[in-house]
Amino acid sequence: MSYQVAVRALCEFTAKQGDLDLRFTPAPTAQEGIAGHQTVVSRRGAGYLSELTLAGSYPGLLVVGRADGYDPEQNLLEEIKTHRGDISRIPDNHRVLHWAQAKVYGWLLCAELQLEEIDLAVVYFNVVTQKETVFRETFAADALRQFFAQQCDRFIAWARQETHHRGARDQQLQQLTFPYPSFRAGQRQLAKAVYRAARDGKTLMTQATTGIGKTLGTLFPQLKAMPEQQVDRLFFLTAKTPGRQLALDALQSLRAHSETPLNLRILEHIARDKACEHPDKACHGESCPLAEGFYDRLPAARAEAVAEHWLDQAAVRRIALKHSICPYYLSQELCRWSDLVVGDYNYYFDMTALLYGLTVLNDWRVTVLVDEAHNLIDRARGMYTAELDQGVFNTLRKQAPVALKAPLDRVARHWNALHRDQTEDYQIYPAIADLFILSLQKAVSAITEHLTDQPDGNANALILFYFDAMLFCRLAEAYGPHSLFDITRHAGASGRRTLSTLCLRNMVPAPFLQQRFTTAHSTTLFSATLSPAHYYRDLLGLPEDSQWLEVESPFHAGQLSVSVIRNLSTRYQHRTASLQPISELMAQQFARQPGNYLAFFSSYAYLEQVVEKFQRLYPDIPVWTQSRSMNEGERSAFLARFHEQGQGIGFAVLGGAFGEGIDLPGRRLIGAFIATLGLPQINPVNEEMRERLEVMFNGSAGSGYEYAYLYPGLQKVVQAAGRVIRTTEDQGVVYLLDDRFGQRTVRELLPRWWEIGSQVLPPPHNNSRLNLENQSTPLI
Repeated sequence: MSYQVAVRALCEFTAKQGDLDLRFTPAPTAQEGIAGHQTVVSRRGAGYLSELTLAGSYPGLLVVGRADGYDPEQNLLEEIKTHRGDISRIPDNHRVLHWAQAKVYGWLLCAELQLEEIDLAVVYFNVVTQKETVFRETFAADALRQFFAQQCDRFIAWARQETHHRGARDQQLQQLTFPYPSFRAGQRQLAKAVYRAARDGKTLMTQATTGIGKTLGTLFPQLKAMPEQQVDRLFFLTAKTPGRQLALDALQSLRAHSETPLNLRILEHIARDKACEHPDKACHGESCPLAEGFYDRLPAARAEAVAEHWLDQAAVRRIALKHSICPYYLSQELCRWSDLVVGDYNYYFDMTALLYGLTVLNDWRVTVLVDEAHNLIDRARGMYTAELDQGVFNTLRKQAPVALKAPLDRVARHWNALHRDQTEDYQIYPAIADLFILSLQKAVSAITEHLTDQPDGNANALILFYFDAMLFCRLAEAYGPHSLFDITRHAGASGRRTLSTLCLRNMVPAPFLQQRFTTAHSTTLFSATLSPAHYYRDLLGLPEDSQWLEVESPFHAGQLSVSVIRNLSTRYQHRTASLQPISELMAQQFARQPGNYLAFFSSYAYLEQVVEKFQRLYPDIPVWTQSRSMNEGERSAFLARFHEQGQGIGFAVLGGAFGEGIDLPGRRLIGAFIATLGLPQINPVNEEMRERLEVMFNGSAGSGYEYAYLYPGLQKVVQAAGRVIRTTEDQGVVYLLDDRFGQRTVRELLPRWWEIGSQVLPPPHNNSRLNLENQSTPLI
């Protein structure tokens, strides 16, 4: 059996050498690179052959690729590389790599055409000046054959290892057994559905309550499906760090219960800032010792890592430091050779996503698991949103080099014109201003040229603005109904001048994510709150034939007492009247059943009002509160109050750090009070979103409101209530403190296993309580 490898991948493996050097110098964009290749090809003769497909065998190896161009009349094969700026700035180790690719293609063509010699050229094309610089040599076919054999010899041991690994991996996965004597209730149903989706190459959305073991229930069937479906890689994507740890814990249980050591390479890939050993140093060999000689020491580190198989953050760091190389960039390299990568959403869904890029480049067959998938809508919106702050821009202009003064001044003039006639502090515009975007694009080009000519000594503010401006321009090119353009006016630092912030705000990520889902062989999105299905399918761009499953809950109604308070309103205009009734109800429940409770509110202001009233009325009941901008230590201290013998009420904001992703089983949490529907604030952005979504999805009356307000709000409510019952032995109570929870449209979106009762609060002592019983009231 031969191992297939692309020419580029072969040479990157065998011919890369020297330092890791990430000093920023502008490189041609993908579009510029394509255009540059086309320009060079257009200058050649009529018989010139471009994108020439070549392949060649070596014992145990099949090398394939497409040469950039071949001129039969001159017997000249060309490797075309696009660049910016002075050609002397192309590092020597890059040139070595380029020549290695040319030589491999040269041998493949000599073998195919039975040539005795051939001319090879590396053509460097400057995308700005349109000038070609050609380095040309004549090579004997035998010399190229020897070079090809040398590269293959360097790779063949690795190729044989990979072929053996893949075979052993697939054989073990076929025999893999579930690590526990039986599945939990609902877990088998989930596992079957995930396996079938992987088998059939489908996208699956599955809603399953916490407690059934969703992580293991999705990982196990996906792993079982890998051999049969010839899947190359599995990506487990999470929104937050706890999700990564849950995945690693589940995988450890599979490893621990395997009869033989599991031949599966598992990589935890973390963010660069979390992995960096020298945050005060730049990423190049002259600054960071872990970048110096990186590629010379990489092969030994890579070999040790893949032999170890379990590559969590600590293992990657240990191996990297042992070999004196950067842990983050070792991890990036290991993404190419790992069977299962656990990482953040952005590594597959972001505009420059590493895992998605590798999948496309290597034509991998991948399956994707999206943990806590209800978070993906907001996270993806952030990935495809860009913002420019005029205060930051003006500061940059004062520091910018003289050569950039004119293009930046042009941007400033158009920027000022944008908001000059704006009468409101915040305004949404029907379209992006073309003249401003044109001036911004020209400024980006000017900065690009400056950074190309002067790569060193540039202010960090210039680099940051450059990246922000490039993203803004790129999203402007993709502008459509899925995004909006808005301007927020604010006072300058002196308070005398009006400045503004420009934002290209994504509302519907579907146009950007759709290809990501199409590229994957199968994707499973799972969460405790993933309904209604059409909401996620529409906003995320899931395939029309996506399947949806609500897994049978392992919990029963007797475990959780859910009560709707029918004569209480937490609407903004009623909040003052709600303070005492809420306080009394919480105190009464605490008196009946002392223990730990969470109380959720719509805002910090509302939370603080209730806390003040509650402490004044019931000073003997312990309380602790979530505050704005809590650090990690403060969040840990908040959660530490919820211990088995603890008693008191923790006050938190719905949708914040304590509304999901925390696990407080048993007596650590026995109840929750939820004094809000979680509806997003009514403001111009959300109202515009409501109107746009109404039009985009042609829904029935109210679909825009449901997409913009109701579904996101109730998702937070169900997540918060889900903190109470974590295991099949837990018992608890949930109070839904608002009459709107009794409305049919709302109750239909709450978990089916809940048996919801209703209560009416007794008349208040001071007759201040709002009586809404039997009244018909709107949701907002």
